[in-house]
Amino acid sequence: MIIRSPKGTDVIGPPRSARWREVLTLWENLSGSYGYELVITPVFEFTELFERGVGETNEMVTKQMYTFADRRGRSLSLRPEGTAGVMRAYLAQGGTGRWKVAYSGPMFRYEQPQGGRRRQFWQIGVECVGSASAAADVEVIALAEEFLSAVGVENELLINSLGDGECRAAHLEDLRAAMVRSMADLCSSHRDLVELNPLRILDCKLCRPDPEALPDIADYWCGSCRDHFAEVRQGLDDLGIAYRRSSRLVRGLDYYSRTTFEYVATTLETSQSTVLGGGRYDGLAETLGGRPVPGVGFAGGIDRMLLAAPGEDAGLDVFLVGEGGVAALDLMEWAAPLRRAGLRVGFELDARSVKAQFRAATRSRARYVGVVSGERLEMREGRDRETLGPEDLEKWGMKAFDPETRA
Repeated sequence: MIIRSPKGTDVIGPPRSARWREVLTLWENLSGSYGYELVITPVFEFTELFERGVGETNEMVTKQMYTFADRRGRSLSLRPEGTAGVMRAYLAQGGTGRWKVAYSGPMFRYEQPQGGRRRQFWQIGVECVGSASAAADVEVIALAEEFLSAVGVENELLINSLGDGECRAAHLEDLRAAMVRSMADLCSSHRDLVELNPLRILDCKLCRPDPEALPDIADYWCGSCRDHFAEVRQGLDDLGIAYRRSSRLVRGLDYYSRTTFEYVATTLETSQSTVLGGGRYDGLAETLGGRPVPGVGFAGGIDRMLLAAPGEDAGLDVFLVGEGGVAALDLMEWAAPLRRAGLRVGFELDARSVKAQFRAATRSRARYVGVVSGERLEMREGRDRETLGPEDLEKWGMKAFDPETRA
């Protein structure tokens, strides 16, 4: 019997993987254009990192982490999210200066698999560490906006501010009292959070407390937090980024303060419609044992984005067909300059008839077919087989390509 993959995991193979490659390449290029350099953190960390960073009472830590002991008995966990690991890395390398970094990779949470929710899922994200400016908040939102637009995700942007540690304390006290009065409207899983962490209840899709009975955090903002949020909103307005304030937007992790935001896909008919979210986490560095360092960032799930905007699986640019005794090794020579020009080129590696090679070209969904006969390359349109001349190759930036010398 063939061994199956674990529940909640997927194999992303062709042709589906072509769309993944396209989106991940887009992410690398776009985040780089905003000045966010690549960071690669460990796939597993000491469990304490997430207990302290995410929060010991957070459901992600108490119920969803893949935690195990290594051969020396130390508790390790597969990373359930990226921000805590990035901040740990920042502190480990000295914890000074500005850090603008981007990442992508698999995360792991033991959840009930469903549409848009997997136990191994792929996230992209950025972290801007070292800036308390509202401009940093606006920049990461602008990057998220441009990326989702390029991917083709139709969405709505929700924003809020959780205030800082001082002004949030009074809100939490009144929120806790309101939750006690609404206990009958809370799901059984979250009634024990009323005393521990009532903000988490606002993030639950099953709890139904009366929204009119809940205090709005906006009524508790101190002057500094109010001014910061006003600057964020003004920055978004200046860039023409549409948004809606949601008083119940708290995000699912305990380290957030002040700005929080979510992008909700409007095309997904599922409760798992949030495709990207983030915010400011100015107290995270201290929680992890470092000096006070401000930070803001976001993370988004590629799996869920591609549910919202699957797009078309991109085929090859050119499929080479050999006739008249032209073998695979000959086609490899013809493919080299095309590939150097940035085209995706394929051909049959095994000896096949010309008819069989054309069938393979059709399966590859190649835009063009290049027929190589002797020392001649004839490019044909994939659908109507219209013959193209060498000058047409300039459409692909191949001005240096000489069909006679293959240079």
